[in-house]
Amino acid sequence: MTSALLSPGAADALLFDLGRVVIDIDFEKALACWAGHAGCTPADIAARFVRDDAYRHHEVGKISDAAYFESLRTSLGIPLSDDQFLEGWNAIFAGEMPDIDALLARAAKHLPLYAFSNTNAAHVAHFPSVYADVLAHFREVFFSSSIGLRKPDAAAYRHVINAIGVPASRIVFFDDLAENIEGARAVGIHAVHVKSTADIAEALAALGI
Repeated sequence: MTSALLSPGAADALLFDLGRVVIDIDFEKALACWAGHAGCTPADIAARFVRDDAYRHHEVGKISDAAYFESLRTSLGIPLSDDQFLEGWNAIFAGEMPDIDALLARAAKHLPLYAFSNTNAAHVAHFPSVYADVLAHFREVFFSSSIGLRKPDAAAYRHVINAIGVPASRIVFFDDLAENIEGARAVGIHAVHVKSTADIAEALAALGI
């Protein structure tokens, strides 16, 4: 869905991913932190890090932070404490995306805003202390670890659609990952693939916002 396919009055709600749409992500910061504690290089850890079943189970709340960090001790081969893993895990957030606060403030004057993020309990606990201002633009934030469902699964989108309370066809969704865009479109949501904040600005302009 490009901005050319949007028009004024085409949406009743806007739905935003968080990572690399609202909040910038730099996973290299986690690797650097963990490597510093472990006495190795970030490249050593990067070669072993995978988004495995434990990662996905952590994102839907099936396992605790402690259980996930235990899995990282094994997969990464580094004997860090839970606190050291958490330090690196929360270091990945690199500030708000450029101009996003102003865009959300403007959009919120016209339509209700929601967010939907694949994220874990540790990050959910971390967000309010750092990003309370930008997250305040959203009427509700749906976290995969809270609802037990994650993008790009159809059930996850249907849960969010039902909670928002408007038809899928009246929701415009912004996400940076192609697989999440495809999943949203498969259930009838209008989706905008975000490669930079300019894509959001262009879509909002097309919507007359």
